[in-house]
Amino acid sequence: MKKNMGSADRIIRFIVAAIIAVLYFTEIIGGTLGIVLLVLAGVFVLTSFVSFCPLYAPFGISTCAVKQAEQK
Repeated sequence: MKKNMGSADRIIRFIVAAIIAVLYFTEIIGGTLGIVLLVLAGVFVLTSFVSFCPLYAPFGISTCAVKQAEQK
């Protein structure tokens, strides 16, 4: 797996996941919607740790900083 997520993307996903988890465990959101959002938060955390988003791959999207090749 080639990394396709930059640090800003990873941080944003982690913050969104944390907010969803807090809302779920304080019972502000619940039911089926709460469970779906909690699963989505889990996916966000997982993709943040591995720096790879499977949805970015088919579209060729990458939020990683591009290393410029040295010119001779």
